Amino acid sequence: MSGKKGWSLLLFCLSLLALDIFSKAYTHQSITPMSWSSPVFPYGGIAVFHDWHGIDFSINYVMNKGAAWGVFASLQQYLLYARLVIIGGLISYLIFGKMSFIQQVALYLIATGAIGNVVDFFVYGHVVDMFHFAFWGYSYPVFNIADASIFCGICLLFVRTFKGKSKAASKAKAS
Repeated sequence: MSGKKGWSLLLFCLSLLALDIFSKAYTHQSITPMSWSSPVFPYGGIAVFHDWHGIDFSINYVMNKGAAWGVFASLQQYLLYARLVIIGGLISYLIFGKMSFIQQVALYLIATGAIGNVVDFFVYGHVVDMFHFAFWGYSYPVFNIADASIFCGICLLFVRTFKGKSKAASKAKAS
């Protein structure tokens, strides 16, 4: 990472990490854990909007002891080790690898989200999830800023990959 773009990206990701940590601390201190036994929106959380074109959004506190959607919750220690190895690999690749700026952005977002969720493990013993959407009656999995950061980074990588393949196919047809 070098230049003004690189430092701006680092500052952005540090700000994103700080926002993630702050939002989780606020949620942990201020909101009662979500109760699915109460079928009434906002399920013990704070309603942000209800039935806006069929969409509900609330801030809830969900303790996620596993990976995505709580899978592998009984393997917390192994998940921690895997996350630490992935973070180490990402940071090493960011330092030593050659890549485009878009790839850097994507990997920084993924690393930032992973670090945010690992911090949770050490502070709370679980990941704090809080954003809860329900789309036309379907309750979407609750997530946090770190999860959204990882998701956006992965989407950027997919877009970059497919865009690169379509350019290569166009050049091959033109030849």
